[in-house]
Amino acid sequence: MNSSVGIDGSTVVLLFGEGRSPRLPAPARHFGPANDNGPKDPVKTVTVRRTLEKSGVAIKVKVPVDEFVGVAVSTTISEEGILSSAIELVHGDPDLNYRVFEEVGNANVVAEWQNWGKKLRLPLYIKAGDGNLLPYS
Repeated sequence: MNSSVGIDGSTVVLLFGEGRSPRLPAPARHFGPANDNGPKDPVKTVTVRRTLEKSGVAIKVKVPVDEFVGVAVSTTISEEGILSSAIELVHGDPDLNYRVFEEVGNANVVAEWQNWGKKLRLPLYIKAGDGNLLPYS
């Protein structure tokens, strides 16, 4: 049995066979990673938790993901000079905007921001100091 290795671009193809003429390899198959940590099924709703102002009753509202405009990251510096970062799901109705992450500093905010956008399949925005959303590309 003769065996040979052929390299086609960045794909390695192993050829096994007998006979005088080499066989052409089958088309290369491209495989994804075993665990890509990506969403298997699209998320359909986000549960927004709120407390009613007058009664103090805690409520949950299920909001369809496709009603959100995107995922925004923002940073603020307090009067004491402490940096804090936050991620917010942005909705057309500002009352339904929902903060999903916040931290002191900015060690994890970028990864969290990108993960929320990927998981919910929403565009990423940077929230400017004046509240305007700047698209991230």
